[in-house]
Amino acid sequence: MRKNAIWFVVVIAAALIQTTWLKPIRLFGVEPDLTVLLVVYFALKEGEERAMFTGALGGLFQDVASDAVLGHHVLCLVVAGYAVGRICKRLMTDHPAVKAALVFGASLVGGLLFTAISYVQEPGTAAVNTVVARVVPGTFYTAIVTPLAFWFLDTLMRRFPAAQGGTG
Repeated sequence: MRKNAIWFVVVIAAALIQTTWLKPIRLFGVEPDLTVLLVVYFALKEGEERAMFTGALGGLFQDVASDAVLGHHVLCLVVAGYAVGRICKRLMTDHPAVKAALVFGASLVGGLLFTAISYVQEPGTAAVNTVVARVVPGTFYTAIVTPLAFWFLDTLMRRFPAAQGGTG
C-alpha cells in the first residue's frame, strides 16, 4: 500500500512540475519530459503494467493541464510504457547508456505518435516542423537528464521501501 501511495505522489508531483516549474530550464523552446522518464523508470523497475499505469496517470494530468484533447498524452505514454516494458524483459538494463537509450526511444515514439494524432485531427498542422523543432530536441534533452532523474528516483524509492509481508 505504501509503495502505491509513493508511486502516486511521485507521478502527480512530476506532472505538476512538468506543467508548472520547468520553464526556467527550457533550452531552445524544449524541456525534458518528466512523465516519460517516470514511465521508463517504472518499466525498468516494475514492468510494463506499472509503466502503463504511470503513463495513464501522468498523461491524464498532462491532457488536463494542456489544451490537447483528453486522451492524447495518455495514449502516447501508455503505448511507450508497454513497448519499453516488453523490451526491458529482453535486455540488460543496468548500464546508464541503455537507460538513456530507452528514454530516448520512448520519448521519440511518444512524440511522433502525438504529432501523428494531432496531424490526423488537424491536417493543417505543420507536422514535420513540429518533429524537427520540438520532438527531436525534446527527446535528446529528456535522454540527457536520464542519469540524474534515475539517480533521484532510485534514492527516493530506497528511502521509502515497500512494507514487509508482501502487501507492498
